[in-house]
Amino acid sequence: MKKMLIFVIVLLVIFGALFFVVNYQNEKASEGNPYNKKTLDQATIDQLDNPLYQNQILPEELADKIENGESVTVYFYSPTCVYCQRTTPVVVPMTEDLGIDLVKLNLLEFQEQGQVYGIQSTPTIIHFEDGKEVNRVVGEQPESTFEYFFNEIK
Repeated sequence: MKKMLIFVIVLLVIFGALFFVVNYQNEKASEGNPYNKKTLDQATIDQLDNPLYQNQILPEELADKIENGESVTVYFYSPTCVYCQRTTPVVVPMTEDLGIDLVKLNLLEFQEQGQVYGIQSTPTIIHFEDGKEVNRVVGEQPESTFEYFFNEIK
């Protein structure tokens, strides 16, 4: 019985230490992130250094741009969305080649923004001009659909 108790205590200490180490690593990875959040979902942390997921925009920055009537093209995505994972490598290089500043808004970190902008599925790309939405493309699409969309807003 005494050996069993020692075994359970050792297991609890190991799990506690493991929890602390993982938590500490996630907090360190989250410091100085473009989301201005103390903690991030692991899927977001995994994308922090990925060049395809740079140029993040915060919800308040997007709202200011729209309110000021600036033209802005926003890629609403989630790091856990398989359609986004297949779409991002297509649209990001395409917008770079076309000279379009595609800002990204991570809906995993800012879920409430899905309601604000009427996002029903990811990925969704919306172009705003003069404070209004002027065009939208939803979901994983053939490359030609994205080419048409970006050429229309260019």
